[in-house]
Amino acid sequence: MDELTPRQIVSVLDRFIVGQEKAKKAVAIALRNRYRRRRLSSDLKDEIIPKNIIMIGPTGVGKTEIARRLAKIVKAPFVKVEATKFTEVGYVGKDAESMVRDLIEVAIRMIKQEKMAEVKEQADKLAEERILEILVPSSKSRKPMKNPLNLLFGETGAEDEPAEAAADLQNYRSLREKQAAQLSSGAIEDLQIEIEVEENSQKTLEVFTLGGMEEMGINLQDMLGGFLPRKKKKRRVTIGEARRILAQEEAQKLIDMDEVYAMAIERAEQDGIIFLDEIDKITGRESTSGPDVSRGGVQRDILPIIEGSTVITKYGPVKTDYVLFIAAGAFHISKPSDLIPELQGRFPIRVELEPLEKDDFLKILTEPDNSLIRQYTALLQTEGVDVEFTADALEEIADISCLVNTQAENIGARRLHTILERVLEELSFQAPELLQHSVVIDREYVAERLAGIVADGNLSSYIL
Repeated sequence: MDELTPRQIVSVLDRFIVGQEKAKKAVAIALRNRYRRRRLSSDLKDEIIPKNIIMIGPTGVGKTEIARRLAKIVKAPFVKVEATKFTEVGYVGKDAESMVRDLIEVAIRMIKQEKMAEVKEQADKLAEERILEILVPSSKSRKPMKNPLNLLFGETGAEDEPAEAAADLQNYRSLREKQAAQLSSGAIEDLQIEIEVEENSQKTLEVFTLGGMEEMGINLQDMLGGFLPRKKKKRRVTIGEARRILAQEEAQKLIDMDEVYAMAIERAEQDGIIFLDEIDKITGRESTSGPDVSRGGVQRDILPIIEGSTVITKYGPVKTDYVLFIAAGAFHISKPSDLIPELQGRFPIRVELEPLEKDDFLKILTEPDNSLIRQYTALLQTEGVDVEFTADALEEIADISCLVNTQAENIGARRLHTILERVLEELSFQAPELLQHSVVIDREYVAERLAGIVADGNLSSYIL
């Protein structure tokens, strides 16, 4: 996916997000620049850093979705953090470096899943062998003990042993082959067996989460966990469930976690994307008391991470020089220039996202691959109810959504969720009782369900 051109990247984003061409173009160029950087010589490559982006626009217009989809296109580690969650060092709360630790955890999960997918075939075979061993124990565990009285009187019974052993071995092989065939064909997937699995429960260690104490607590937990023996417990599950559990356990044994950690750090450093939401909430003038006292301090704590620094994690040091940071905020009562100058300089690209109009709402309802109409109709189809929206019904929903956003709080595309929930509330409630029923939703249906909202000027009393 690295070879995608900016135009192709925008085309992929168009499948999920309506409008916002400027923002799509900006992130597409940022993504393509990473591909270009990889093709440079090592001495020049180290000098080129990502051009971080600030997205400016009201809530619900697609800021987070653009960044999230961008990361999915190239399978890059992605974390979304709220700038308001961080506090200046010395205050109770999360420290700014925790965003990098979260990014590493995401990268490790991604690499681990990829590695486990590579060994899946081998892990499945090993899991099947373990299940077969439970169904037909091996000859070693089934070998009969010699009679101690025969040993006492010098009678070994050697004459009978070869014949008995041969017959026993033949029966064992025959039974094992039969069970193996049934297991491979899936004929006994619902049969219940007892398996022994390792417990995953970890002893927690409570520590103060100030500065590096959070990371120290995690390291202490790992150290103590190494001294404690791994407990095993027995579970009674179906063969189908046992196959999944044991295959995962075997895959875990086949992968080298040290290699996973090294690859995760590399991917997080080179491909990681951190989305800093609500950055406008830490701007503005400092107050000497109250909840805003650490705004400037949070900006100063975030600054070195965005500039490029080394954060110590339990998996090793992580450099943030080449991580792409995408910040976002509504900036209703502040502006990007209210950020401290050093932080402004680290976000050279600023993109304004447009508020959504009626036509945008109409497109959001139907055009994206994961459109809301597709989601709601699929949900009701699980109950055997086929729902069809007419064109005039969709226009009515878009009209009312736009009206409510104008007269109440503008929450962008999220308004469509509240409107659709109101329209389909009664149908969703009755759906289990309407088996194999078809419903056509037209303009009259929508108007009837939303009549109270349209008639009452105080829209907020009906829809939050």
